Amino acid sequence: MLITHDTRCALDAVVDLVNTAPEDTTTPDALPDVVALEDFVRKHEISDVGVLSEFDLSAVRKIRGRFAAIFSAPDARVAAGMINELVAAAGTTPRLTDHDGYDWHVHYFAPGASVADHLAADCGMALAFFVVAGEQERLRRCEAPDCRRAFVDLSRNRSRRYCDSRTCGNRLHVAAYRARRKEAAG
Repeated sequence: MLITHDTRCALDAVVDLVNTAPEDTTTPDALPDVVALEDFVRKHEISDVGVLSEFDLSAVRKIRGRFAAIFSAPDARVAAGMINELVAAAGTTPRLTDHDGYDWHVHYFAPGASVADHLAADCGMALAFFVVAGEQERLRRCEAPDCRRAFVDLSRNRSRRYCDSRTCGNRLHVAAYRARRKEAAG
């Protein structure tokens, strides 16, 4: 599956956005205020965004929840319906652009769109490409029992199970190894 630079950037943004949500009532929201939203926008080099406000923060949190639901969709039909609603509500206006030293690519948000509509359009279309390619199952949640972070499995054989193999994957492998040793010694 060919993933262009702008699609990869949108995928990184949507995964990071979904993962800012609190996992439960004991964890804090990683997008607590407008300053955090400004940092998110800067980190992901989201272009054509004006001055951000509490209204923008609220709107981004709402679409964050809608994106999270797409990562948990049981099948492509359900994911497609959610993506269609999200992208349509953003008022997409595809246009070619070559800003900031990047070659020609497509932006799906309308000029002057809010940051929430910008994210809904560009990130929604990036997720749509996976559904169109029959690869919706690559939109995953970490299988570690104490982690539900979202990620996109870009491995060749679709075998990635953890958001980060160095933390979640390694921690589970070490625990399984210790359990086997304890049982063998037992």
